[in-house]
Amino acid sequence: QVQLVESGGGLVQPGGSLRLSCVTSGDTFSSAGMSWLRQGPGKGLEWIAAISAGSSRTNYADSVKARFTISRDNPKNTLYLDMSSLKPEDTAEYYCATGCTVISGIPNCRTRGPGTQVTVSS
Repeated sequence: QVQLVESGGGLVQPGGSLRLSCVTSGDTFSSAGMSWLRQGPGKGLEWIAAISAGSSRTNYADSVKARFTISRDNPKNTLYLDMSSLKPEDTAEYYCATGCTVISGIPNCRTRGPGTQVTVSS
């Protein structure tokens, strides 16, 4: 079974930038669509971005559109999330995931990593 491990979280000031990475195990990464999710304090799990296997298609939640960029490096089995113009409301645990469907705004994913914490605060 594929394993996902996120890194790159931390404390950043409002307006700052951060890059999250997700390294995957196994040999199926290059053929799998990937997503980023997040869960803020006291909030439900939120899907925020997705990318197709060959990077030809990306989609974003309105809450992060034009501020976050999802990308991938298939030879390195790595997924990225570049975040800019960060706001305090972006504070959350961020997860990479695969095999996701979103029903009534709730993501349901086959595999998800343990997460990395992002805190946006001055």
